[in-house]
Amino acid sequence: MKKLLWTIIAGLLLLSLVLGGCGTKSAAKIRVATDATWPPFESVNEQTKKIEGFDIDLLNAIAAKENLDIEFINVAFDPLLAGVAQGQYDVAISSITITEERKKDMLFSDPYFEAGQIVTVRKDNTSITSKDSLGGKKVGAQIGTTGAIEVGKISGATLKTYDDIGLAFQDLMNGQIDAVVADNPLALSYVGKNAAKLKTAGTIFTQENYGIAVAKGKTDLLNKLNSGLKKIKAEGKIAEFSKKWLEK
Repeated sequence: MKKLLWTIIAGLLLLSLVLGGCGTKSAAKIRVATDATWPPFESVNEQTKKIEGFDIDLLNAIAAKENLDIEFINVAFDPLLAGVAQGQYDVAISSITITEERKKDMLFSDPYFEAGQIVTVRKDNTSITSKDSLGGKKVGAQIGTTGAIEVGKISGATLKTYDDIGLAFQDLMNGQIDAVVADNPLALSYVGKNAAKLKTAGTIFTQENYGIAVAKGKTDLLNKLNSGLKKIKAEGKIAEFSKKWLEK
């Protein structure tokens, strides 16, 4: 009888440990996709090999406010959007413009940054002065971006798409294409680093807002992201990150 009693007690203790372990199990990591080829918003630091940038600081700050356990996954922009739409990633932050078309496939946070498309050309180019000069020209843009969409609307322009926007700017400097259309913070970053070779042509010709993309069905996560975003905005973090990454 005693042996049976001790067996029962041992079994109950083991069960309590198992159930206790289940109760304290931490939530799964939130998979965050980002295309780290888009400085100064997201890029891989050559020294540390870590992903850094405005967007990375932003989401880390939000995660800290809302106690979210996140991990960044570096993925090209086109499969990034497809991955969020298919639920492969929980979240994506990668200078993603909020559009009605994208809203069909994913949820979006409140806007956190205002940007627009701008044309970049070689320093010695005198024939392209704005987007209205791109007819008959070969224009580079990253695949899946609003830049590529806008070039597609320009009559007579030939669009060449790239998985990595850096390759587009490299082709531009090498004379393989006539211009690049991209978000103005990114374009200005490349122009700043290659001032002897590149310049912008004209002014920003679209008005866009960046948002954090969230897989459909994850409304609780979206609400937490918006709550954290509201808190860091109130603390002036957006201005702080802008000064750190955009005013170099």
